[in-house]
Amino acid sequence: MNKFVVACNALMSFFIFISGDALGRELFPQTIVITIPFPPGSTSDFIPRLISPEVSRAIGNTIISENRPGANGSLGAAKVAKSPADGSALLLATTGVLAINPWIYPKLSYNPEKDFEPVINIASTPNILVINPRINANNIRELIALSKSSPGTLTFASAGNGSTSHLCGESLKRYSGIDMTHIPYQGPAPAIQDVLGGQVSMICDNFSNVIQYIRAGRLKGLFVASKERHPQAPDIPSALDVGFPNVEAGIWYGIVAPAGTPQSTVNALNAEFAKVLKDSAIRTKLESLGLKIIADKPQDFAAQISRDSARFQKDVKLSGISVE
Repeated sequence: MNKFVVACNALMSFFIFISGDALGRELFPQTIVITIPFPPGSTSDFIPRLISPEVSRAIGNTIISENRPGANGSLGAAKVAKSPADGSALLLATTGVLAINPWIYPKLSYNPEKDFEPVINIASTPNILVINPRINANNIRELIALSKSSPGTLTFASAGNGSTSHLCGESLKRYSGIDMTHIPYQGPAPAIQDVLGGQVSMICDNFSNVIQYIRAGRLKGLFVASKERHPQAPDIPSALDVGFPNVEAGIWYGIVAPAGTPQSTVNALNAEFAKVLKDSAIRTKLESLGLKIIADKPQDFAAQISRDSARFQKDVKLSGISVE
């Protein structure tokens, strides 16, 4: 009898496995490509490469991550927007790609509102102002004083025109009066490398991209661009603490598909990504970078995009940023 029960259980498990694999083949294409619209070496590159192998194993299909950088994520976004709406093409979408680019590019080659189906918002993190340790300032007041005593000498890097690091820097200039020149890059990784090397004075980039360098003493964190301190760096003041509550910037990382992708596929992808984000090992790795896991539903992500787009429309207008 025991052997019979064991055999039945094994047979049932086999049929469940087969039916699950068949479900994966039915809902998803054999190969799914996640386009990362930034160069390798940043959080936007790390997140899909961490998560996609787990999702791939769960659905039984191949998931490939590929970088397509340029124009603050616009090139990669435009590629996915024009891809087949069958679940084979996904985009690692950030705040800049979906909520900022529409307001800085007069002739944007995609429409964030009409060209994509939100799948899931994975995680978010605030920006933080960091400077090269060779800059003779230990806090924002000393940085302001340095700017006044040596006008025209300070520079700030960004991940590109219209990125959150660009808007954060422009906002800091506006509210603090710091005299500094903007140096745009194609993505956060090369921008941070030049701040580390001393070619550029500072960057106000996302926490998860720079926290490792702050911990290693290779960058100095002056303040977090939010109204609250970050729990992983409680000794670094918030924007509110240093008297600049309007200098607020952050970024989220989500997954979107081309508009017209079947809702059944969108919902199934959402469920699989959310399941992986509940895994303790995955959560630990993401949270160690200072990321806050969101893992929401498609409609919630759509509402977040809409709210942030309206907010950044105002910020871009105040900063006067425009890219031809």
